[in-house]
Amino acid sequence: MSSSEGSKLWGGRFVGDTDPIMEKFNASIDYDKRMWAADIQGSKAYVKALEKSGLVTRREMEQILQGLDKLSEEWSKGVFEIKAGDEDIHTANERRLKELIGEAAGKIHTGRSRNDQVVTDMRLWMREAISTLSGDVVQLIGTMVERAAVEMDVLFPGYTHMQRAQPIRWSHWILSKTESAELPIEYLKRLRKRAQLWTLSSGAIAGNPFHIDRELLRTELQFDSISINSMDATGQRDFVAEFLFWASLCATHLSKLAEDLIIYSTKEFSFVTLSDAYRIAGAWRKNEKSLKLDVKIVYGVFYPAASCLIKIRDRINRKTKPQGNCDAFPSSTLESVEQLHVKTEPASGRDVAQGGLKKQGVWVSFGSLPDPETERALQLPRRRMPFREAHSCSGKAVFLAESRNVPLNQLTAEDLQTVSPLFSSDVSAVWDYTSSVEQYSAPGGTARNSVTAQVEHFRAWLKTRRA
Repeated sequence: MSSSEGSKLWGGRFVGDTDPIMEKFNASIDYDKRMWAADIQGSKAYVKALEKSGLVTRREMEQILQGLDKLSEEWSKGVFEIKAGDEDIHTANERRLKELIGEAAGKIHTGRSRNDQVVTDMRLWMREAISTLSGDVVQLIGTMVERAAVEMDVLFPGYTHMQRAQPIRWSHWILSKTESAELPIEYLKRLRKRAQLWTLSSGAIAGNPFHIDRELLRTELQFDSISINSMDATGQRDFVAEFLFWASLCATHLSKLAEDLIIYSTKEFSFVTLSDAYRIAGAWRKNEKSLKLDVKIVYGVFYPAASCLIKIRDRINRKTKPQGNCDAFPSSTLESVEQLHVKTEPASGRDVAQGGLKKQGVWVSFGSLPDPETERALQLPRRRMPFREAHSCSGKAVFLAESRNVPLNQLTAEDLQTVSPLFSSDVSAVWDYTSSVEQYSAPGGTARNSVTAQVEHFRAWLKTRRA
C-alpha cells in the first residue's frame, strides 16, 4: 500500500494506488472548496467538544485552534495550496492542519464522519448565504421603492400580451416588480430556520460513540435545535432542494425584470436608458449586458439536485455527499448574489426617458390611447349600462372610426351618441392620461393615492428588515 493511500481517511483497507481517473471522478474539492470557512468553523467548535470529553488535551485543542486560524488566514489570502490527494475540503483542511501542527491534527476527526461534516458545512454555508442574499434583495427593493417615489408623475403605457393596454404610472410598474421581490425575502426567512438544525456528531449514520456534548456544539455556533435521528441528519437534503428552488424562483423574478427593461431600452420603445457603466459595446450599438440573465445556470442546478433525492435508497451515497450537491449549492448561491448585485446597480443608474413617456403625442402617434375600447367602456357602466354591453358599444365606436378612416379620438360626442345615447359630452376626458390613471383609485391601483400608499407600505416593510 502506498503512503498516499494510507493517508486517506478510508485508505487503510485498500491495497495499491487508486486509479487517477477514479481519483478525479470521486473528488469534489473543486466544488466544495468554496465552503472552507464553514468547514473550519465547524472544526473549531468540534475540537472544543473533544476537549470537554477528554479526547484531546487542552494543549492539543489550543494547537488545533491555532492551526485552524492559520488555515483560515491562508484561504482568506488565496494562498492555500490544494494538492493531489485532497479529495474534498475536509481532507484538504486536515492534511494542511497536519503540516502545520503535526500529529495532533489527526485527532480532529475523532468520532466524526465526512457524512455529518458535509451536511453541517452546508447548513453553515446556507445560513451565511441567506444573510448575504437577504441583504442584497432588501437593497434591490429599497432602490426600486425610492425610484418609484421620485418618478411618481411619469405616465407609461401598460402592456398585456405585448399590446398596449391601460395607461399606468411608471412607478406602478416598478412597484409590481418590488412586490414580487418581497416574497423571496419571506421565503428566505423560513429557509434560514430550516438551516438552523445542528447535525454534527451524527457520525456516518449511527451517531457518535464518544459522548460528545452536542448541546455545547449547538450553542457554540448558535443553532436553534439538535437533529433527533442520526440517519436522517446525514442523509436528508430537503433544505438544499428548497434553497435551490428559491434560487430558481429568484432568478425567474430577476429575469422578468431584466427582460422588460431590455425591451423598454430598445430604440423602438426608448423608455429607459442605462448608465454606460452597465452596458457593453456591440459593433453598431450599446448592449444592455447587465440585464441579461441566463436562468438556465440556476435552473440547471436545481432540477438535477432535486431529482437525485428520489433516487436515494439509503441514508448516504455519492448523490448526497459533496460530489452530488455541493456543486449545485454554492454555484446557485454565487450566481444569485452576482445577479442581485448586477440588477441593483442598473436600477439605481437607470434614466427614465420622461419626455417619451409623458408626452401624449408619443402614444397618439402610434395610433390612439392604449386599449381605447376599455377606456370608453368604463364610462358607460357609470351610467348603469352592463359592462359586457358597454364593451360591445365601445367596439362599435372603434368600427365607426375605422369605417371613416379617422383616429378614434377624432370622433365627436355626437358620433359616439349614435352608438349609445349614454356617451356624454365629456367623453373627451377619456383622452386625458392623468384622468385615466386617476380613475384606478382602489387600493393596489395606479392612481396617485394608491401608488403613494404602495410606496409607504414598502418603506415601512424595509424598516423592519433593516432594523
